[in-house]
Amino acid sequence: MELMKSGNPTLSEKMFDQAIPVDSDQVMTVRGALNKFGFLFLMVMATAFFSWYNFNKGVDVTSYMWGGAIGGFIVALVIVFKKTWAPFLAPAYALLEGLFVGAISAYYNHAFAETAPNIIMQAVGLTFGVAIAMYVLFNMQIIRATETFRSVIITATAGIAIFYLISIVLRFFNIEMAFIHQGTTFGIIFSLVVVAVAALNLILDYDMIEKGAAARAPKYMEWYGAFGLLVTIVWLYLEILRLLAKMNSRK
Repeated sequence: MELMKSGNPTLSEKMFDQAIPVDSDQVMTVRGALNKFGFLFLMVMATAFFSWYNFNKGVDVTSYMWGGAIGGFIVALVIVFKKTWAPFLAPAYALLEGLFVGAISAYYNHAFAETAPNIIMQAVGLTFGVAIAMYVLFNMQIIRATETFRSVIITATAGIAIFYLISIVLRFFNIEMAFIHQGTTFGIIFSLVVVAVAALNLILDYDMIEKGAAARAPKYMEWYGAFGLLVTIVWLYLEILRLLAKMNSRK
């Protein structure tokens, strides 16, 4: 069965096609993938709370932030190339990502303690709201992962990734793309576009998990699908947090 592509590089057509079993009762299900996503999300929350708690105790959590970010990136790469390891490494990724998310959230909360004391709760609430809304729209087939839709979102996602990579390289030469971080009108518009692309990637992720289940991918692909969905959720949260920070910096 041909599987549709996801804008999320961890949930690609090739990944599922290579995993389709010949004969097996242990096959992937949508419910199984979502249950495992819930488990991974709880792990993210646990280590995020750990980073947050230590920050509030006066501990320098910079090592948590960078260790979580770099460690999570390395683990994610291993999972992408070794899908059968997903049941073991996806929880490790969630724990590392939680350290990063908790640390960076604590920094944002401290920086906007006076101008936007509820910025983290707003970001969390909006992330949940967007994720649920996308799931409802997908299930009701109001937004469908058509070939055109898929091509546009994949292209936009790749473009954003390349743009961020270029901005990181330019920072080594003390060249800043101010609108990525500053609350100018163009900066806010840019963040709105990135948030929209991240949100629409959820449609492709939901569609890919459904297609994987329909293709009777092996059971371990539930962990892989849950991991891929977590990648998008974390990205969405960080972009929403960045957007809120820009908007509140204009006050």
